[in-house]
Formats: sequence, structure tokens, C-alpha cells
Amino acid sequence: MAEKTNPRDENYGEHRRQHRQRVLKGGAIITGIKNSEISCMLRNQHESGAELKVAPDARVPDRFLLYVAVDGIAYRSEVCWRRNDRIGVRFTGIESKPKLHYG
Repeated sequence: MAEKTNPRDENYGEHRRQHRQRVLKGGAIITGIKNSEISCMLRNQHESGAELKVAPDARVPDRFLLYVAVDGIAYRSEVCWRRNDRIGVRFTGIESKPKLHYG
């Protein structure tokens, strides 16, 4: 008989362990391909990631720089999941404001 997973187990539901702060912030996905940008909205955010809303036809790469003007921070980001116009990302580091961004 298989052992049941305990919800209090250290690794159970790891992607949901941190409280997600609901936010509504504008962001820019900077792809690095000729410094192209894709507009997005941050729907919720925590210290290690965020949920983004993008245009349904947006071509977002698996890794990119997410610049949030109101925070004045660019987050190095990695896609964890994709659902329709929503993307879940994990922050892998931070950088100062990109030089080529106008915001």
C-alpha cells in the first residue's frame, strides 16, 4: 500500500508555501532579443515569484528579465507554468533598472 503524502511534509505543495500578495502592477518582459519588450500585469507576487497576465498571443520565452517600474527592480525570471494568458514565474535573481527601458 502506498504511503500517503502528509500536507505538513516539508516538500508538500512547495509552490504554494509562500503567501501570495495580490497586486496589480505593470511590468515589462525584456526578452533580450534586440531588447524587445512584452507588456504584462503582475496579478500576485511573493519574494520568490509572481503570476503574470500577458496578451494571449504573446510569445514569452522560458527565461527573461521582468522589469517592474513601480519597484524599480528587474527580476531574472524563469517560467514555472503557463495557462492561457497567465504565466507563473520563479525569480532567480535581481538586477538594477535596465539601461534601455524608458519607464
